[in-house]
Amino acid sequence: MQKTAHPLTALGLLVALGIVFGDIGTSPLYVMKAIMHVNPAAAPDYVIGAISCIIWTLTLQTTVKYVLIALRADNKGEGGILALFSLVRRLRHRWLYIIAAIGASTLIADGVITPAVTVTSAIEGLRGIYPAAPVIAITIMIICLIFFVQQFGTSKIGRCFGPFMLAWFLMLGILGTVALTSAPAVLKAFNPVYAVRLLIHYPGWFLILGAVFLCTTGAEALYSDLGHCGRLNISVSWIFVKLMLILNYLGQGAYIITHPGIWASDTNPFYAIMPQAFLPVGIIMSTGAAIIASQALISGSFTIFSEAINLDFWPRLRIAYPTVLKGQLYIPSINLFLFLGCIITVLLFRTSSAMEAAYGLAITVTMLMTTVLLSFYLRHRGLPAWLVATFAVAFLAIEGCFLVANLFKFMHGGWYTILIAGAVCAVMIIWHRACHIRRRYIQFKPIADHAPVIADIRADRDIPKYATNLVYISHSDDPALVESKILYSIINKQPKRADRYWILRVQYTDTPDTLTYTATPLADGRIWCVGLNIGFRVQPKITVYLRQIVEDLVAAGRIDLVSTYPSLRRHGIPGDFRFSIIHRIFSPSSNCAKGERTVMRLFERLRHLAVSPERAMGLDTSTTTVENVPLIIPGPSTTRIQPQDP
Repeated sequence: MQKTAHPLTALGLLVALGIVFGDIGTSPLYVMKAIMHVNPAAAPDYVIGAISCIIWTLTLQTTVKYVLIALRADNKGEGGILALFSLVRRLRHRWLYIIAAIGASTLIADGVITPAVTVTSAIEGLRGIYPAAPVIAITIMIICLIFFVQQFGTSKIGRCFGPFMLAWFLMLGILGTVALTSAPAVLKAFNPVYAVRLLIHYPGWFLILGAVFLCTTGAEALYSDLGHCGRLNISVSWIFVKLMLILNYLGQGAYIITHPGIWASDTNPFYAIMPQAFLPVGIIMSTGAAIIASQALISGSFTIFSEAINLDFWPRLRIAYPTVLKGQLYIPSINLFLFLGCIITVLLFRTSSAMEAAYGLAITVTMLMTTVLLSFYLRHRGLPAWLVATFAVAFLAIEGCFLVANLFKFMHGGWYTILIAGAVCAVMIIWHRACHIRRRYIQFKPIADHAPVIADIRADRDIPKYATNLVYISHSDDPALVESKILYSIINKQPKRADRYWILRVQYTDTPDTLTYTATPLADGRIWCVGLNIGFRVQPKITVYLRQIVEDLVAAGRIDLVSTYPSLRRHGIPGDFRFSIIHRIFSPSSNCAKGERTVMRLFERLRHLAVSPERAMGLDTSTTTVENVPLIIPGPSTTRIQPQDP
């Protein structure tokens, strides 16, 4: 198990409240209302049994699986399903990438619908004051504002998230406690017998579980935010959060029991337990909490795509860093995708009750995939097979029941999130598979064997000088090898003379924040093999990093950066740098298997989603040349032309 870098502090606990628990903390807005819709004429035992299901779902699913187990499966302090995949990707089970892609894509689909359902649920409270309130218009305005401010970062307003969410959870607990006194019998919900009895005797148990599951949808986001706050801060703050949530659920249940008429109305019990005079404050607080929950999901989606890019699950996109805070990033294309998805959700479903039917199915799949990856990770860490099997069977059974329950929502809205997840998952699997195929058919050669030829080219004055420093980007895993196409570009394809050649080997590591380099000279320092190790959450700024490496080598006296042109050297002007990228394009003449051909053709179409190779690596486009070369994948047999007899 890895140790996190975040010690247990009061500030850390406050930050955790503001960042981690926004999604799960807003669930009281809609969970009990969804449970009421399952059975419009329920007895008190139904309410107590449903709340018992909520309590034990929060205990087993959130506390045991995520807080006690998953938070310990961190990758250098980072959590989430793709960080978990990074820990197990070296195992022999190559198909695990499909599990990771399914889990990540369904989590993204959940990120599309969460802002819509939370903001809509909060704004619908206005109807308790003004029945004709334009809920949809206000919801769309708030969603537009949330996504608009992403480009500026949230470093300043983010400081208020923690104190606000502390006030939010205290409000939940106090309101629930006051309402609870009207029907203390609801405390029997702590006894799991009432949950079991409800699921056994009520014929629509699957509908109940589909509504109950909404109380734990934020558990996966809790794991994904591990790197922001640390395990101890999340674990300790969860004790407080869980207590406040349960008190509020109990209070809503007590109100429902003592006010049977609520079943015949469309009243939300969350707002019903508030005093009428407090209702405006409650709506404002609910809206603020919904905004914070939405912000957490959006930021989490940016992080997921950033990790997916460096793990070969997604085409490279333009990533911006609006603030100097570590880990805070902004991806314009993803922001637009999530924004349009949220707006379509609001316009398509129009009410939070309708959105609840679409909510939950996708995140259930994410939790199942996390359980599978966690099982492999725990076994890889040396836990006994029987213990890992117990964990896997128990939680696959629990989440399997929730999946079955949520599948009954498919025709009522679940199809929407599955459609989004399916599209994202298809791109992830195709891109990852194509990257694997491409790497398999790239030829590598020892660069040391070709150093004498490159040295002769450098000394050949009949060849015009191409640059003082010529840099090639390589993706070789072995520092002694380089792509054959790079050697072909230097030696065969218009020989390129330079004073110094740089083979920059870019490696994306499984650790999140790694940024290190190695520099090895060849041919008396005329060829430099530089290895650049970049973590999967680090923005690749190759030009900046190479400049820093060169500065280190100059300071150490290992290279002389001054230009070799006499006129420039006399004034101490440094030599120029030119970058070259070998861009491999799948050739239709490849004689590969039908499946590989289909994947590679789709891969070429998906390239249009990506930024150009030079922009993706943070290179200066004015000094970068992209050489397009064919990638020919051989098949089992190739027809060869034969000479004709005279």
